[in-house]
Amino acid sequence: SERMNLFKKLLIGLGVAVILLIIAAVWFVVSLFSEPDMSNLPEHYPFKSAAAKVRYLAYYDERAQQWPVDSEASLVETSFGKTFVRVSGPLLAPPLILLPSTSSSSLIWLPNIQALSQQYRVYAIDNIYDVGRSVNIKSINSPDDLVNWLDELFTELDLGDSINLMGLSFGGWLTSQFVLSHPNRINKAVWLAPVATIHQIPGEWAWRAILSALPHRYFMKKFMIEWLFADLLKQNDEISIKHLDQLVEDAMMGLKSYTFRMPVTPTVLSDKELQEIQVPVLFLVGENEKLYPAKTAVMRLNTIAPQIQTEIIPHAGHDLTIVQTTLVNKKILDFQYRLLIFLWNI
Repeated sequence: SERMNLFKKLLIGLGVAVILLIIAAVWFVVSLFSEPDMSNLPEHYPFKSAAAKVRYLAYYDERAQQWPVDSEASLVETSFGKTFVRVSGPLLAPPLILLPSTSSSSLIWLPNIQALSQQYRVYAIDNIYDVGRSVNIKSINSPDDLVNWLDELFTELDLGDSINLMGLSFGGWLTSQFVLSHPNRINKAVWLAPVATIHQIPGEWAWRAILSALPHRYFMKKFMIEWLFADLLKQNDEISIKHLDQLVEDAMMGLKSYTFRMPVTPTVLSDKELQEIQVPVLFLVGENEKLYPAKTAVMRLNTIAPQIQTEIIPHAGHDLTIVQTTLVNKKILDFQYRLLIFLWNI
């Protein structure tokens, strides 16, 4: 009888614990979809606290000291908030806008900026709705919001209607959205391993993203960084190990410092959308890309939209700008050269 009573109490206690866990889980999920009051944002927004803001910006500024060329930095006002822009390269060179991958700032372009700024006036941007020094003051809920923000930004920067636009991963997808919406403003575009855009994101990415968000660098390193950047991991030399550690540290600093903001989900372009693109576009993807099969993506573009130039980068995956920096830079710069030759022959 006493054992039975004890067993019942244990069952009741376990049931209460399970119910509390369910309530906590539901509250957490609901909170993820809850927008902050944009009319009454705390001074430290989008950071978790004033201390988190100080910590992150100090870390950011220390990383920025690695920028290998002279640059000017500014905060540009738009109706969506202040956008941080780092400008490098000759004053009269054609403009090249760089859009970073998700959970990354403009500093993701550290391996590439020296080569690119030889021929371009390069504008490396911190996404208005991600980590970095940009701060949104309006909700960002759709691709249209992001495209309208960029359109305003380019106007404020006085870039005119002959812009060269390049993005990596999420930035590559955003580049495709801007090309579709404002083709008249674009001279040419480069999509570097764009997330979605050509092919659906695999389900594996979702559970890896959840595990990598756990508050310890082990999970970020094992379940996301080493998966996406497998070719960098394989190199296993001092420089590659340093790159991997830096990627993990950047990601963890962002997780620890920023409040959660519901991201805009990247989409796959329809056949019709791809066929409508007449702006010169270069699509670069690593042969070992994890977000979709590189050959399948290239085959779809070659079949549906042969006007889009495609290249598969060997011995690289989502880390193509790091493990194949020289080759990727050459492909980008050669794309401009080939475009000029084409226009000259018309």
